[in-house]
Amino acid sequence: MFASFSFFSYKNGLGENACAKKSHEKYLIALKSSGLTYPEDKLVYGIQEPSAGTSTLAVQGFAGATGTLGQLDSSDEEDQDGSQGLGKRKRVKLSSNTKDQSIMDVLKHKSFLEELLFWTIKYEFPQKMVTFLLNMLPDQEYKVAFTKTFVQHYAFIMKTLKKSHESDTMSNRIVHISVQLFSNEELARQVTEECQLLDIMVTVLLYMMESCLIKSELQDEENSLHVVVNCGEALLKNNTYWPLVSDFINILSHQSVAKRFLEDHGLLVTWMNFVSFFQGMNLNKRELNEHVEFESQTYYAAFAAELEACAQPMWGLLSHCKVRETQEYTRNVVRYCLEALQDWFDAINFVDEPAPNQVTFHLPLHRYYAMFLSKAVKCQELDLDSVLPDQEMLMKLMIHPLQIQASLAEIHSNMWVRNGLQIKGQAMTYVQSHFCNSMIDPDIYLLQVCASRLDPDYFISSVFERFKVVDLLTMASQHQNTVLDAEHERSMLEGALTFLVILLSLRLHLGMSDDEILRAEMVAQLCMNDRTHSSLLDLIPENPNPKSGIIPGSYSFESVLSAVADFKAPVFEPGGSMQQGMYTPKAEVWDQEFDPVMVILRTVYRRDVQSAMDRYTAFLKQSGKFPGNPWPPYKKRTPLHPSYKGLMRLLHCKTLHIVLFTLLYKILMDHQNLSEHVLCMVLYLIELGLENSAEEESDEEASVCGPERCHDSWFPGSNLVSNMRHFINYVRVRVPETAPEVKRDSPASTSSDSLGSLQSSRRPKVLQRENSGTAQVFSLVAERRKKFQEIINRSSSEANQVVRPKTSNKWSAPGSAPQLTTAILEIKESILSLLIKLHHKLSGKQNSYYPAWLDDIEILIQPEIPKYSHGDGITAVERILLKAALQSRMNKRIIEEICRKVTPPVPPKKVTAAEKKTLDKEERRQKARERQQKLLAEFASRQKSFMETAMDVDSPENDIPMEITAAEPQISEAVYDCVICGQSGPSSEDRPTGLVVLLQASSVLGQCRDNIEPKKLPITEEEQIYPWDTCAAVHDVRLSLLQRYFKDSSCLLAVSIGWEGGVYVQTCGHTLHIDCHKSYMESLRNDQVLQGFSVDKGEFTCPLCRQFANSVLPCYPGSNVENNLWQRPSNKNIQDLIKEVEELQGRPGAFPVSISSETNLSKEMESVMKDIKNTTQKKYRDYSKTPGSPDNDFLFMYSVARTNLELELIHRGGNLCSGGASTAGKRSCLNQLFHVLALHMRLYSIDSEYNPWRKLTQLVEEVNSQLGNEEQQPEVPILYHDVTSLLLIQILMMPQPLRKDHFTCIVKVLFTLLYTQALVALSVKCSEEDRSAWKHTGALKKNTCDAEKSHEVLLSFVISELSKGKLYHEEGTQECAMVSPIAWSSESMEKYLQDFCLPFLRITSLLQHHLFGEDLPSCQEEEEFSVLSSCLGLLPTFYQTEHPFISASCLDWPVPAFDIISQWCFEINGFTERHAEQGKALLIQESRWKLPHLLQLPENYNTIFQYYHRKTCSVCTKVPKDPAVCLVCGTFVCLKGLCCKQQSYCECVLHSQNCGAGTGIFLLINASVIIIIRGHRFCLWGSVYLDAHGEEDRDLRRGKPLYICKERYKVLEQQWISHTFDHINKRWGPHYNGL
Repeated sequence: MFASFSFFSYKNGLGENACAKKSHEKYLIALKSSGLTYPEDKLVYGIQEPSAGTSTLAVQGFAGATGTLGQLDSSDEEDQDGSQGLGKRKRVKLSSNTKDQSIMDVLKHKSFLEELLFWTIKYEFPQKMVTFLLNMLPDQEYKVAFTKTFVQHYAFIMKTLKKSHESDTMSNRIVHISVQLFSNEELARQVTEECQLLDIMVTVLLYMMESCLIKSELQDEENSLHVVVNCGEALLKNNTYWPLVSDFINILSHQSVAKRFLEDHGLLVTWMNFVSFFQGMNLNKRELNEHVEFESQTYYAAFAAELEACAQPMWGLLSHCKVRETQEYTRNVVRYCLEALQDWFDAINFVDEPAPNQVTFHLPLHRYYAMFLSKAVKCQELDLDSVLPDQEMLMKLMIHPLQIQASLAEIHSNMWVRNGLQIKGQAMTYVQSHFCNSMIDPDIYLLQVCASRLDPDYFISSVFERFKVVDLLTMASQHQNTVLDAEHERSMLEGALTFLVILLSLRLHLGMSDDEILRAEMVAQLCMNDRTHSSLLDLIPENPNPKSGIIPGSYSFESVLSAVADFKAPVFEPGGSMQQGMYTPKAEVWDQEFDPVMVILRTVYRRDVQSAMDRYTAFLKQSGKFPGNPWPPYKKRTPLHPSYKGLMRLLHCKTLHIVLFTLLYKILMDHQNLSEHVLCMVLYLIELGLENSAEEESDEEASVCGPERCHDSWFPGSNLVSNMRHFINYVRVRVPETAPEVKRDSPASTSSDSLGSLQSSRRPKVLQRENSGTAQVFSLVAERRKKFQEIINRSSSEANQVVRPKTSNKWSAPGSAPQLTTAILEIKESILSLLIKLHHKLSGKQNSYYPAWLDDIEILIQPEIPKYSHGDGITAVERILLKAALQSRMNKRIIEEICRKVTPPVPPKKVTAAEKKTLDKEERRQKARERQQKLLAEFASRQKSFMETAMDVDSPENDIPMEITAAEPQISEAVYDCVICGQSGPSSEDRPTGLVVLLQASSVLGQCRDNIEPKKLPITEEEQIYPWDTCAAVHDVRLSLLQRYFKDSSCLLAVSIGWEGGVYVQTCGHTLHIDCHKSYMESLRNDQVLQGFSVDKGEFTCPLCRQFANSVLPCYPGSNVENNLWQRPSNKNIQDLIKEVEELQGRPGAFPVSISSETNLSKEMESVMKDIKNTTQKKYRDYSKTPGSPDNDFLFMYSVARTNLELELIHRGGNLCSGGASTAGKRSCLNQLFHVLALHMRLYSIDSEYNPWRKLTQLVEEVNSQLGNEEQQPEVPILYHDVTSLLLIQILMMPQPLRKDHFTCIVKVLFTLLYTQALVALSVKCSEEDRSAWKHTGALKKNTCDAEKSHEVLLSFVISELSKGKLYHEEGTQECAMVSPIAWSSESMEKYLQDFCLPFLRITSLLQHHLFGEDLPSCQEEEEFSVLSSCLGLLPTFYQTEHPFISASCLDWPVPAFDIISQWCFEINGFTERHAEQGKALLIQESRWKLPHLLQLPENYNTIFQYYHRKTCSVCTKVPKDPAVCLVCGTFVCLKGLCCKQQSYCECVLHSQNCGAGTGIFLLINASVIIIIRGHRFCLWGSVYLDAHGEEDRDLRRGKPLYICKERYKVLEQQWISHTFDHINKRWGPHYNGL
């Protein structure tokens, strides 16, 4: 159970490290002082029996829980401690209290409070006890006593917590208590002083972690003495330690407590011991052969532990080291940190080479050291050298952080791929925003410190060796790499150079102020992608210290954000995807501040770097600053803090110059495995070197530098400026014998010339000695060894000491390596000449480089070198050459000389077969890539053009007409393309073609209201929504009123239904053969991966455009142009036409397809009719008193036509002023729909007796009108009929296709009825005086010539006829309500009549447009009536437009007007005899419906939330867990609530069927999200409430104030009205009636 004891004996047994023993004893002493020991300790210490005063109850309980209390005789311990002074590590007493006997018996319970707390802990903090103990805290004495008791039991709490099965709950309760005790600084200080709170906490944490230690396998597996925590243990995996750590962080936030901690050396030692448990945990070993079987996920625990247990306390301590006076604290921490590190290096037996193929991301000791160094220099003005160790220690310190950087490159090069995905996860977490400033930033800073103090040649060669690319750095065209596969070489080389660039450019800890850091971080994130405000807050690394506020520095986050970014308001794309409000970098940020180095450092995904470059390129093209493909821009850096000036020596060391020279040469010679990225980094480093060169060199001194001064080396000095011009003539290289270079003879001058050889096979020392006579053979590894030796020798006593017995045997040339021979290459280049040739190579032209200063000498005198430069490789080379010339006259002269010699072309190199093979492979790859790009581009453009034609949901204007309408006039039959088999042809009876359609029930029409006042969502108890004024309600009332008094079958012809649950048919316009469709459905049925729709219900997606559909509407075989034959104006008079219409209606067999012969077409028509019926619920189809009556079907069918026409009118905005083709014009399926409906309507013949057509066009003898009145209910009087319904009945009863003159005839006849209805309604609306006045004036004009076309005459006649009945008699109360207060003038009457007739004219014009394909004229709103009536042929052609338009002039009476009107009025009078009130109500029809709207929502979301989230449900009277509200009608429902479930339907689904016939739009109160239910599917639509930054706050997680986004709400409403939820929202799922 307790590993520390065995760990102690195991360390001791090894007899290796007396230090360990000491520290272990220290833990135990500290534990004694906190009153806690373990039973195992009996083996070590004498245990006394509990003394008499102890509560026996407590002791038994405690013994059960924690072991007996022990006492310790500490005197011998003291002596021992004094005697063992070990090396330079002074032992520090933990606490003077160890001598004090009384502390040993801490858990002698002396008070009830202690007893109480003991049992509270024992039972894992029952909630009631916690509340009880906390409730008394306001009493000050109790608070102090309770806190002390809590501290006294702290170790016991830890023990209980470790054993607990419910550690989460227990943790929360512990913190609930401790946060109230330790957040009070005064109290925390008092307990720290009186109860050794800090000692207890640190010791308890230490003991807690000791239970899960394992031996570290880092470096030297066999002999390692280091132990680390095991990240697989529950303690770490479940974060069991967090309550104790969070208490510790909490008390460290108090200055006075932290001060004590930082002053107490003993505590610091113990704490560093604790931190070292995490040093090197979760070690990864690279898998080289097999893929790992099991990917361990322990890295979550490891990163969390380092962040919480090590980094957060560190940030807490750092926050108290901000001023000069706190220097001493930093010195203490740094001192003990270095001691702990030295112990660690000793424990793992580390000399100078890390073990290969292993990496740990966890080096908290390094990071403590780095962060305190940074703070010391930045805030405390401490001299850096005073806190740095010797060179040898620095060399050790840099190895592990460097190993991590190299491993990152290896992981990204896929060298760790066999370790599974988790290793990538670690690499990402290491740089991720929440971790980076506690992980990668301190690591890089530490490397910068080491680089600034170590020998630069040593450092550079270490880097290339760690990155395993030493072998690549040879002049030879071929090389052998002993440690790296060829395919990884390029990316590892890029990694090494990128690392050097970051190391030299990054200034996060080297001089940037907090504000500059914040700005740089923000710019980097914004450059990768546009960001929302919340994701930006999340991505900017915050200072993890809880009390420091979100962002360091004086600047606020917002002011920096507004300085660097522009806000893009949330926009909508036609596809319906919701955009959040985004911040995008300002132009000047791209122009001046884009920093690729920072971007590379902060990207979690490599693709983000590319994304940033693409965006940068786009900006440069758009702003016209640079047309080509730019390179990452060069940016001047913040000046270095003086303490770190040494860092720049890296740029001025021979090793780096040799590497740069070699790489430039290899790039120029096109050696394999080099990329543009490598060149980019090489140039960047050269430019950095020129920017940061030492003081201007004197030209005289430089000229002395002849070959004799540097016969053994590549370059004369270490300054880049002078080395750039140094010519290297010959280089000796070591190459495989197969290489082309071997065959050359070495020139005679070899030995005397300055030669170097960069080579990397690690050959035996003998060879080196041989060569040194002729030429220096330069090997990075050998150099590094030599430097290491020098440093070691300097720091050790014997100067002549040989290399430590180290693993150097590893590095002698491995036996398997091929034979290497020496070859001598003729180079004759300098860095400058290579750069100029590169310029030629990049530009593709000979002699392309021409020194700029030759034209304009000003450039050299006043160089305007910008801080920030855009451009590509060519401009980079020019910039570098200019800078080189500026820095030295010699360089300037040499550049001019090189340019004068006309440079010969780069010699073509001889390529070996093997190389040719790899080159060809590369070329082929490149070509394949280009081909792929081309194909993709072509595909994208095709897709785009297809999208424009096919998927254009919201902008139909630019639609390409579908084939249906585009057929050529000379073709007699319409031709359709099948999108499945691709064949074109007409639709035939045997093989019919159909349109892909979506049938859906809709109640949108029923939501129209006659009130302009918008309906608001109720947000107080007083506000209510009553559905009385909706269109659906009004029509319902009317039908039931008619059914009360009139014959049922006649009622069902007098109205339309479908205002609620009407069937709306829409198509994407694509056609397919019906047999193809069947096989397509079959294949969908067998396809298992279906999502979102149900094939069994007939649902599918259009094979071409993927639009959702659920049926196929057969296209009636026939021509397009037939219509033209029927459209010729006929000269028949209206009487003949009326007769023809009547005959045609009575002839059932006149339909061209005889129903008796079952053809495929008629079968399909029947099946689609079934689909249409099944689309809506039975209650929306059956209105007859006798269920299943044929009249029901008849009513339903013509109402489907009505629904579709009305909805199209609404989609056009409620009028036809815009004209043109239909909004869905190219994709309308009304023509086909009419054919199907007409076919079925004609199966029912209306008894000619009852055909309303006769009542409209003939005078009936009055004799039998009243007959049989008593026995049966009368028919509905013709004036109570709905004229639009009559129109559809008449048209659908006609044989198809219909002739134009018949259509016009029907319209003319019906218009007379409509006009009469308008007059009657007007007469009922006005007052008695008005009536008598009109009656009188009209009567006078009755005998004029066009009396039948004067509204005054007709009105007076109507009034006189109706006066015969009782219609006007009921004066009384009801009357007043109807009397309109205005006085009627002739104009207002005319306007009333026109408004009454307009809806009919609009529907009729639409119908004409669909049946005959005529375009609708556009017009002003005020002339809509006249334009439509002339378009419908109601207006006589000779009508003069000069006088004001009079609606009555459209009348064309089939029989004498006064006769037919009196006949119609007679029916009314008969009814009003008995039911005057109802008679009047039925006459006044509200025809002016406003467009439907969703409820109006309040501005601020909080008002909705406050009212609804506590509101009780009206059904179950409980407060719902997930409340929702319907945005169509305002009903409050329980989402997913089982309480309101009816017949297995939850409330939302049920409501969606009742309110929207299957479509429901609900706002989820607790999530601010809108959910759409459509039939059996649902989807999350998004939110219409956004915060101030244009972002959603789903589930209200961020708790920001939310405001209505009107544009989004408009989009939602638009989708509801246009029935496009199915097409626009893509993520649907089945709800199984559970919502």
